[in-house]
Amino acid sequence: MSEEITAPMAGNIWKIHVKVGDQVAYEDEVMVLEALKMENPIYAPADGTVSDIKVAENDAVEANQVLMIID
Repeated sequence: MSEEITAPMAGNIWKIHVKVGDQVAYEDEVMVLEALKMENPIYAPADGTVSDIKVAENDAVEANQVLMIID
């Protein structure tokens, strides 16, 4: 079952720590979203493999936009 990681708020993707094919564990930090001049870590919601990254570093994103999919 796939898990979508969505943006909790509008902002810019500051750093992506993983790439497609990487294994992640629940609560691993997978990226950082910069919003309101604060760095907000984005964590994996489950164990799995990164199957798709839908954004790139420096992309502007909207709240609830899908950022990554973990299978």
